[in-house]
Amino acid sequence: MIEITTGTIEEQIIKFLQKTYPVTISDLEKKIHISRKNIVRVLQKLQVKGIIQLEPLPDKTYIRLLRHDFSFIGKKRQKKFIKHHSGGKKQESKEYDGMMYN
Repeated sequence: MIEITTGTIEEQIIKFLQKTYPVTISDLEKKIHISRKNIVRVLQKLQVKGIIQLEPLPDKTYIRLLRHDFSFIGKKRQKKFIKHHSGGKKQESKEYDGMMYN
């Protein structure tokens, strides 16, 4: 079982590879919005670990997922803050008791 920390680039890449095939480096750039240089660096690390295989062609480089036994570890964080309201809105009086101007 390979442990991958949640919230990392590795997690984003692996989850995308699990859902989509075939995938190129350009597809990853568009999906996770990280520079090509950083993606290639992470992909090379994953290739050394034996998790993926890079298949270079003259115009594209395809990525193939070799392993499927992943365990994502770490805290699951809520992506968006949720406001909690205590009660409803206070109704303001529509009557005006102040001075009237013409």
